[in-house]
Amino acid sequence: MIKESNEKAMRAWVLVLTSLAACMISLDSQVVATALSTIRLHLGASIEELEWTVNAYTLSFAVLLMTGAALGDRFGRRRLFVAGLGLFVLASAACALAPNAGWLIAARALQGCGSALVMPLALTLLSAAFPPERRARALGIFTSVSGLVLLVGPVVGGAIAQGLAWQ
Repeated sequence: MIKESNEKAMRAWVLVLTSLAACMISLDSQVVATALSTIRLHLGASIEELEWTVNAYTLSFAVLLMTGAALGDRFGRRRLFVAGLGLFVLASAACALAPNAGWLIAARALQGCGSALVMPLALTLLSAAFPPERRARALGIFTSVSGLVLLVGPVVGGAIAQGLAWQ
């Protein structure tokens, strides 16, 4: 009985942590896209630099997505999930402290690298934590949370950029 309750608690934690990581990554993309005009004013960035602010993240994420999954299989999914999350958080701090557009673009590329580790490994950790009969429900919750963030992301991004600061 105790073992079963421990397994349920572990599954719940896996679902919560992977969903929060996916939310953080999805929300970041939405906030940056919404705050581009504020970033342009604050850093004096050109249109090309703003495009690269978005593209650096997207390209590094897309190119390294399969590599992130393969590295997780080779070196440990949980270990690289945590490493990817740490890289994403450090790169986010670098974005906030960027003195110019060049630094921001480089930090956004690093964020994409962290995201490329987190997203595929979040799904594999989630799939491994739940037995087949409960896996569909867990994946449904995970994707619903991620989809909700994509829906409210521009509103949150606008509120953050207008109320606080783009950083």
